[in-house]
Amino acid sequence: MRFLSITATALCVALMASPALAKDKKHEKPMDEQAMMELWKQLGTPGEPHKQFAALAGSWTTTTKEWMEPGKPPMESTGTAEMKMLLDGRFLYQEFNGQMMGQPFNGIGIDGYDNMRKRYVTAWMDSMGTGIFLMEGTASADGRTITLRGSHPEPGGGKMTHRAIWKLIDNNTQQFDMYGSHHGQKEMKMMEITYTRKP
Repeated sequence: MRFLSITATALCVALMASPALAKDKKHEKPMDEQAMMELWKQLGTPGEPHKQFAALAGSWTTTTKEWMEPGKPPMESTGTAEMKMLLDGRFLYQEFNGQMMGQPFNGIGIDGYDNMRKRYVTAWMDSMGTGIFLMEGTASADGRTITLRGSHPEPGGGKMTHRAIWKLIDNNTQQFDMYGSHHGQKEMKMMEITYTRKP
């Protein structure tokens, strides 16, 4: 309901603002209301990236590797993930249960593709923090490898930058690699999660 109201409000604002914008851009032909409504409809309709997300819906087992220091062997753990589509096929929702640094770990992720900006967007929250971590990026030509980037502040000052590579290997296997850099230092691989679909 909230998504619908935000979208409807945005459409109304855009329609009301278009004549005013047209005055500032005299050399551009203003878009009529019908054309603008049709454009909003197209931008709000799930496309190929969303269909690819839908193929990931289901139950998964996970194997996680975590690197605390470069050159040191990773910590390994197993877990599970449940994925399903939300809002009529627009977003992929994930519930993750496993371990992180030897402690029970639960996380929730929402992945989407913004048709207007042509960007993949992900939001993540988990039992180890109170913030919402946001990343966005683009995909390879075949759409099977998605590269995401984001950053967050660190305790004591500064920030940590992240780069994630999400590989959709096939309908039954996917891999999520996370790299990070503290305070502008050399990037290191921090985590690797392999998802295998349950039979």
